[in-house]
Amino acid sequence: MSAISAIQHDKELKLYYQKRVEEGKPKMEVLNIIRNKIVSRVFATVNRGTPYVEMSKFCA
Repeated sequence: MSAISAIQHDKELKLYYQKRVEEGKPKMEVLNIIRNKIVSRVFATVNRGTPYVEMSKFCA
């Protein structure tokens, strides 16, 4: 459920999902990839002890 919610609210993950599905990847496979991305984001922020920062805001 977290991956589906992330696709709806996170622009970066939404674009990633759409791109992968258009390439022909199965939707469930892409959802699993997104789940892994969410888990890695959570662990990275916990290990660093800093809040999550969206990098897309700083990219040109």
